[in-house]
Amino acid sequence: MSEFTIGVDIGTTGTKTVLIDVGTARIVAQASRDGRLFADAPGHAEADPAQWIENAYSTIRAVLGESGVSAEQVGALATTGMVPAVVPVDTHGVPVRRAMLQNDARATAQIERLRDALDPADVLSATGSAITQQSVAPTAMWLREHEPENWARTARLVGSYDWVLMALGAAPHVELNWAIESGLGTIDGRRYEPVYAAAGLAEDTMPEVLPPGAQAGRLSASAAEATGLREGLPLVVGGADHVLSAYAAGVNAAGDWLVKLGGAGDVLAASDTPVIDGRLYLDAHPVPGRWLPNGCMATSGSLIRWFQTLVGGADLLQLDDEADQRGAAEILCLPYFLGEKSPLHDPDLRGAFVGLDLAHTRADMYRSVLEAIAFGFKHHTDVFASIGVPLQRAMVTNGGSKSVLWKQILADVLDTPLWPVVGHPGASLGAAVIAAIGVGALDDWDSAARFLTLGDAVEPDRRHVDRYAEAYSQWRTLGDVLTPVSHQLARKAQ
Repeated sequence: MSEFTIGVDIGTTGTKTVLIDVGTARIVAQASRDGRLFADAPGHAEADPAQWIENAYSTIRAVLGESGVSAEQVGALATTGMVPAVVPVDTHGVPVRRAMLQNDARATAQIERLRDALDPADVLSATGSAITQQSVAPTAMWLREHEPENWARTARLVGSYDWVLMALGAAPHVELNWAIESGLGTIDGRRYEPVYAAAGLAEDTMPEVLPPGAQAGRLSASAAEATGLREGLPLVVGGADHVLSAYAAGVNAAGDWLVKLGGAGDVLAASDTPVIDGRLYLDAHPVPGRWLPNGCMATSGSLIRWFQTLVGGADLLQLDDEADQRGAAEILCLPYFLGEKSPLHDPDLRGAFVGLDLAHTRADMYRSVLEAIAFGFKHHTDVFASIGVPLQRAMVTNGGSKSVLWKQILADVLDTPLWPVVGHPGASLGAAVIAAIGVGALDDWDSAARFLTLGDAVEPDRRHVDRYAEAYSQWRTLGDVLTPVSHQLARKAQ
């Protein structure tokens, strides 16, 4: 009988679940549900964990129903998701408030206080990342100072995908890369004591750290009833969404790299050694002994969705068609509508459209949004080049990769062929593969390659490469010029 496993991805804009047949290396079924984001004040970015678990229940039932696979045929389940989202939970693992997402930018004062209290070089060398908008300790300090009643009920801080696994029956834990990217853990997952002391955090603020592939518990009776799976199903630790998306997309050898077009924008490169640079993040590759230096922009698909809403919900393919008829880089957009994470690490940056005149239309503005995100990726490849990280075979994945125009703009701006991953459901596939590894259904970490299919490369259009090189230089200058104004406006709003 074939062995099946399930991967559940708790993403920024929704939940996606896949069911794979381990024996034939194919995706049997997949389902998704939208998620709601909350931005109740400038810089705030939140989500409701109750919706995450309901979406997980719903999508698991959907893949079982679509495939006809029985509960007894499913061998394991693993989760993945955005990182490092912060879920404050009580002693029973129940969230005390909505989750604060990784692009939440409210803890600016706390970031500055921690930076003043700690040696930046020591923090960077120990954790692989500087103290930034992505760090969890400043978020914890903000909660303690601004929501003392919620903080008093908080027993632990966990991540999005770890909490969902816990809600399904796993013991309290966080996955290794949540620990690393949160800044609460060292590169090898130990508690980083100086940040605990400086932030005034209890020793058990972060629960046990587990690596991808570890079994964290078994499906509870209540979760079995809600999902249609069998009680006692092994629950396996997956990993950060951008890491598992890269893993499943074939970024497994030095020189491989990935442009991931999700709600945020990720760029990841495989490395045989840890690469530490304050402008980037560092993650452990799921394969032991490998590393993934990477960058994450605060907005990507989320900015596109915002613009889509702004123009009345127009169909994205229609917007693509309109934008394809407009000239390259007619106007410039700064995509910092939620501040910026890497490589600038500045939560007080703000978005802008520059160069507009009355002849421009929504098509020009939409094209400038796609170009702005591509320029953000280019900014990261410049950083990789400056520190000697090789960039050779480039893949592109996730929802945005369905846009022919966006992929072409990316290839033109980056001046490199982009290999689309065909039928790639993203991180959920990586989680399903790791679930199989966790229970011994697969014994080789390189087995993910069996599920990989690459499409034809998107080649740079030489007519646009030089124009975009000029526009990128202008875009960088524009960002520098508007930074002081952004800071003034952001602090006035605060």
